[in-house]
Amino acid sequence: MDKLQQIRLPIVKEFEEFKSLFDASLQSSNPLLSEVLTYIKQRNGKMMRPILTLLMAKLFGEINYSALHAALSLELLHTASLVHDDVVDESDKRRGQSSVNAIYNNKVSVLVGDYMLATSLKHSAMTGSIRIVDLVARLGQNLAEGEIIQLTNINASEFSEEVYYDVIRKKTAALFTASAGAGAVAVNSSDEMVQNARLFGEMIGIAFQIKDDIFDYYSSGEIGKPTGNDMSEGKLTLPALHVLNTLGDEKMCQLALRIKSLDATDAEISLFIDYVKKNGGIEYARQVMVDYRNKALDLLPSTADTTIKDALTAYIDYVIEREK
Repeated sequence: MDKLQQIRLPIVKEFEEFKSLFDASLQSSNPLLSEVLTYIKQRNGKMMRPILTLLMAKLFGEINYSALHAALSLELLHTASLVHDDVVDESDKRRGQSSVNAIYNNKVSVLVGDYMLATSLKHSAMTGSIRIVDLVARLGQNLAEGEIIQLTNINASEFSEEVYYDVIRKKTAALFTASAGAGAVAVNSSDEMVQNARLFGEMIGIAFQIKDDIFDYYSSGEIGKPTGNDMSEGKLTLPALHVLNTLGDEKMCQLALRIKSLDATDAEISLFIDYVKKNGGIEYARQVMVDYRNKALDLLPSTADTTIKDALTAYIDYVIEREK
């Protein structure tokens, strides 16, 4: 049994129900909208966030109608945010496939993202839980705020790990935090259980983003993200921030500022990547990622069903071991 099978084992039936709901939610009588939604459905990934919602619901109770629609609402919001992000970042690829804005245009992408956001809100209401509606709305706020912090940080002259973590908590980690928390809320868990679920999701989300940041230092067509892609957009992530703050090399700090201001050439970015790799940036980031993995597992209740606990352990191990 591979890790993905182990992850889905406790929720095989419910996950199939979720996928049917997801497909049904992305339909329209408008030909262009229907075409774009079909394309989005065809390229959706492993659906790790709704899987987390369902697993957390199963950890604390039984998966119900509310949990399924919470998972759907969050996945739709996540997908809408990706469509919008590709417009903001002017990206033509998303995980190795053409982005919506590359195939159609920015206007269509923004409007389709808006349609999916509205559909997300509809399904949050269908949970019958005002707490889940509030959770989805707050997630939307966090995602937008995270993007804005990231944009403004490009102009900052310091290399702050604190800002880095603030961005990923509001962007990547916020999705996992909300997904795990929604699963607990949907089955009427106690406030303490909900808080533990949210923390578990946050730890996973931070580890997930650090893994993505490490990918930026290696070339792979499968990842759909060429080497130095973050840096070509002026973004410095954990491996670089650690090396810059640890060594304080003035020449490299100046080059890093050129990268942040989008003035660096491809050759300079390549030189900087080699510098970070040679000075332990990747090893540091990997260790931090493993530390977050261990913090997450410590949050699981000792009395949890073994199959679900094994699935959640496999889940976070998959996050840090994945190849794309």
